[in-house]
Amino acid sequence: MRILVVHAHPVETSFNKALFHLTVERLTAQGHDVDALDLYAEDFDPRLTAAEREAYHDLETNRANVSGHVDRLLGAEALVMVYPVWNYGFPAILKGWVDRVFLPGVSFALVDGAVQPTLHNITKLVVVSTYGGSRFRSFLMGDPPRKLVTRMLRALIKPGAPVKYLTHYNLNLATDKSRAAFMARIGAEMDRF
Repeated sequence: MRILVVHAHPVETSFNKALFHLTVERLTAQGHDVDALDLYAEDFDPRLTAAEREAYHDLETNRANVSGHVDRLLGAEALVMVYPVWNYGFPAILKGWVDRVFLPGVSFALVDGAVQPTLHNITKLVVVSTYGGSRFRSFLMGDPPRKLVTRMLRALIKPGAPVKYLTHYNLNLATDKSRAAFMARIGAEMDRF
């Protein structure tokens, strides 16, 4: 399976970066064709320019500045996103990637003013995330990043495609044992991808 693994954490020695490396290694070991996209390492610019916004609905030009990323997304059969949750949301670089790459003509079409999802090449979506705070606190806030994945992104991909949201809450209070247990869980999930 062709899998695009998107990562969004700036620190090379972070636990989240270790999760990204583990994900890529285990999927590759299972024989998958893995495209590892580290947004920070590739210096992705998350800012949507005025010109890009003005051309947003112009399918001839809207992907000109991000065509390589669009090609990677459209060439994938599965999408895995590895990122920390900051301030109850995606890191800015990941949010900008979604804003700039999930364009009309890429992830959806506008037909008579209605949105029709078109990212049907993605037949599986998995998120590996870390939260500094507790699940309870995230619940009280409505857990926006979980909803973005399990509602918005789910609606764009192939209907009925499996979606998994795997997370380590309370990372601020994590122990070596809890981090090792989460790494083992992610390794096992990737082994049976």
